[in-house]
Amino acid sequence: MGTTNDRSQQIIRTSWIGIIANVLLAGFKAVVGILSSSIAIIMDAVNNLSDALSSVITIVGTKLSQRPADRKHPFGFGRIEYFSAIIIAVIVLSAGITSFIESIKKILNPSEPEYTTTTLVVIVVAIVGKLVLGQYVKRKGEFLKSDALIASGSDALFDAIITLATLISAGVMLLWGVSLDGILGTLISLVIIKAGVEMLASPINELLGTSIPAELTNEIKKEVSNFDDVHGVYDLILHNYSPDVKIGSLHINVYDTMSAHDIHGLTRKITTQMFDHYGIIMTVGVYAIATGENRRTELQSTVMQTLSCHQDVVQVHGFYYSEKDKMLSVDVVPDISVHDETTFVSRLTSEIQPLVPDMQVVIVVDHNYSE
Repeated sequence: MGTTNDRSQQIIRTSWIGIIANVLLAGFKAVVGILSSSIAIIMDAVNNLSDALSSVITIVGTKLSQRPADRKHPFGFGRIEYFSAIIIAVIVLSAGITSFIESIKKILNPSEPEYTTTTLVVIVVAIVGKLVLGQYVKRKGEFLKSDALIASGSDALFDAIITLATLISAGVMLLWGVSLDGILGTLISLVIIKAGVEMLASPINELLGTSIPAELTNEIKKEVSNFDDVHGVYDLILHNYSPDVKIGSLHINVYDTMSAHDIHGLTRKITTQMFDHYGIIMTVGVYAIATGENRRTELQSTVMQTLSCHQDVVQVHGFYYSEKDKMLSVDVVPDISVHDETTFVSRLTSEIQPLVPDMQVVIVVDHNYSE
């Protein structure tokens, strides 16, 4: 998809196309409205100008997100993109609610719509223009992973659908004398409101900290596991600061016979590959696997097997044993059904403690943030 700057330029370029298309549609409607002395068409032209607002918001948000990092914001301003998407989603949601209220009014007080050849031509042009524009902007948004563009494109598509519904209801009225204006408007409004809520969910979840997609998780773990000296990958965590800036951490298992120099080289290779392939600034922690015939290796095998047998234990890793510090520690990932972690830890500790009666046993409750 190119560099961050290239992506931003594509978003801005697509937004400018949206502004130009809406201005052209507004100009066309204004000219037709003035020539035909139609206040309705002139007002619709003004509405087209207001539709360009979502594209303006996208441009402003993208520009602001490109600001360089500073001391207060060391990871940059990429998350401003999410705020842009939220604003546009609110505009869509507001349009849906307004349309719903007006449609209910039409059901309660139906009136026969008046259409001329001129207004029908304007409506058809508006529908085609908005459908083409909306589809283009939305597809670019999906390709560029821009919630703001997706919301802006959806806004244009919903405008086209509302106008198409008006045209259909007019045709039904002319042919059969049945008014569907309010009913169709209500149904479409509910669809728009639902879509507006869904549009809000995506950027809000990104700001709150959504889970990592399973596909990305599996790819990262597979790549890191492919390094010769890696014997397990755990504790993957990712934070999004924009679609192109991710900060992450993970732990790897290595044999306790590796030197600090070799571990340094291994972690350096992993962090470089993670940045080159995914743009992730990754921190790599290390767990040592006990090797050889000794007390540590024996305890490691016994503790790992004992804890893994529990149905409410999903994963066991990070075993650590130190005679010097008189401590045995291990990380345990509990099943999602475990709510009382204190009791959970106490139960597991009491089971392991007899193995090392003169030592401190530390069961660390870990959580799976990547699946």
